[in-house]
Amino acid sequence: MRVAAKTDAGKVRMANEDCYCVGELPGGVAWAVICDGMGGAAGGNIASQTAANCVSDTIVNSYQEQMGSRSIKHLLVNALDNANLRVYDLSMANESLMGMGTTVVAAIVAEQRIYIAHAGDSRAYVYNGTELVQLTKDHSVVQEMVDIGQITEDEAKSHPRKNLITRALGVHETLDADYCEEELPPGSTLLVCTDGLTNAVELDEIAAILHEHCFADCAEVLVQRANENGGPDNITVVLVES
Repeated sequence: MRVAAKTDAGKVRMANEDCYCVGELPGGVAWAVICDGMGGAAGGNIASQTAANCVSDTIVNSYQEQMGSRSIKHLLVNALDNANLRVYDLSMANESLMGMGTTVVAAIVAEQRIYIAHAGDSRAYVYNGTELVQLTKDHSVVQEMVDIGQITEDEAKSHPRKNLITRALGVHETLDADYCEEELPPGSTLLVCTDGLTNAVELDEIAAILHEHCFADCAEVLVQRANENGGPDNITVVLVES
């Protein structure tokens, strides 16, 4: 199992409100957390860093070798719930931070299987050697419009409300996170990223970069390509190769 990661403020934003944490656990297990904060420079930074650190601490302190899928699901959902309360309590205690929040994707990769809990529009994909397969579903206004047939996937890419999310960690006292599990076949790569990548780089271009470059360089090249395409937002990329 190999892990690589990169974050960058992009070309437009003054501050980087993204945050990520990655690591490895005994038994060849890898984990990753990414967060894309919102609520202004101070609030966004605090929300994303607090959430990422809280989720990471729960994973590192609670994961045990040979955990079954139900236990891993409980661990991840509990980790997001704990982080949600931590961020929410901070915002309630400080008027200047009120309303802050963050997207979150938390993933554990164990024995060729991916376990993911998430909220917001940051995403997880599997690259199988030929194409990217999206594992998460955006919690956003435009995704809901796509779901009911009001707009197409192509129209969603440039819709003026594309950045409005319908779920975020820390905004409310409780969090309705989604959870999924998928296979990670040998030789495949898990990509976890914020929308600073997917809004700036087309999926076929991301797949081409993963195909053409060595694993150790891919995170750097993906961030560089997003910046070459304008870098309109903070960019964070985490890769896990089975």
